[in-house]
Formats: sequence, C-alpha cells, structure tokens
Amino acid sequence: MKILIVDDEIKIREVVSEYAKALNYECDEASNGKDAIEKVRNNNYDCIVLDIMMPELDGFSACKKIKAIKDVPIIMLSARQEEDDKLLSFEIGVDDYVTKPFSPKELMARIKAVCERYNLRDNEKYVFDGLIIDVSGRSVSIDDKKVMMTPKELDLLIYLVENKNIALTRDKLLSAVWQTDYYDDDRTIDTHIKMLRKDLGKYADHIVTVRGMGYKFEI
Repeated sequence: MKILIVDDEIKIREVVSEYAKALNYECDEASNGKDAIEKVRNNNYDCIVLDIMMPELDGFSACKKIKAIKDVPIIMLSARQEEDDKLLSFEIGVDDYVTKPFSPKELMARIKAVCERYNLRDNEKYVFDGLIIDVSGRSVSIDDKKVMMTPKELDLLIYLVENKNIALTRDKLLSAVWQTDYYDDDRTIDTHIKMLRKDLGKYADHIVTVRGMGYKFEI
C-alpha cells in the first residue's frame, strides 16, 4: 500500500512514515498542499494523510483539488478541533478526521479501515457468516431472511462495519451518521445501538461496548 503524508512539520511526517513503513507501506511526503497536488498527479496513492494548516495551500483547498483529480481516501490531520472545521472537512469529501496530538497506532488503524472501505466499494457487501450487509442495496439479511431496520439504524450499522475493530466515541458516531455533534445527547446513540442489537439477533455480540467511550463492531 502506498500513502502520501502531507504536513509542514517534518517531525509529524517522520513519525507517521516510521509507523507506516513498519507495516510495509510505501510512503511519499509533501510539506505543503501544492506539492501534494503535484505528487497526486504523478502517482497512485491508496491513502493521503493531509494537514489543514500549511503554507502555499491549506489542507481544505488541497483536498478539493485532489478529489477533483483522483478519487483517493483522505484523512485530515489537524490540531484544530473546532466543530466547523470537522463539518467542512466531511462536506468536501474527507473520509476521516484525526486531531493532534494523535496516536500513530490509531492513525494506522484508521488508514487501514479507510482503505478497506474503498477496496470493498465495488462489491459493497459485507459478509459475516450468515449476516450480510448490502450497502448499495441498503439491506441486511440474516440466514437469507431480510431484517427490517430504520434508515438511521442501517446508516449506523454500515459506519460501524466500515470502521470495524476501531473504538468509536459517541461524538464521532453522532458527527459521522447524524452530521452533528449535538443530537438529543448520548441517548440517541445508545438507543439506536440497543435497537441494532435486537435486530441482529445472534450476531448482536459483534457490537461491543467500549466502557467510558462508545462502541465498535468487532470481528
């Protein structure tokens, strides 16, 4: 797998590159948005880690131009934690948003999850024994029997599966599935998780509670 690390801080690039190479990823680096765009034009990347605050061209502008050139997954990496920045990132096509300081191991897990999601888009089906989640068909079946779910239940399940084995906070789930950080507090997530577990029956144990944090789809 080949990734592009874009950040004006050389130490950040070095740390991310070190962890990525330990997983046998091939790495390119760029110190600003303009260099990143040029590299994207001349290379094929499986994922791009992109900082927001950079000289020459900021991450938001670079993301828009990159997405116009190639459909490649982008993870925004930034010290900015404002809600507006996160929402803007998702609006322009960013696939994930990680705030500094960050865990390099978690970033590697997110890179893997985002790339797997892109690789599975052609098929757009997730199969776990008798549990089949058809993303393009917007349906779920268990042992060949269709499971009825509300649209938000299905959106939540798909997001959990696309980020399988990654612990997701309630705030992250609210932001990704409901496009907001404020929606009738944490009970919204907890209620939908309870409904999902009921719908999944014998596969309910795949949805694991991460105490004090949120949930994850574990396989």
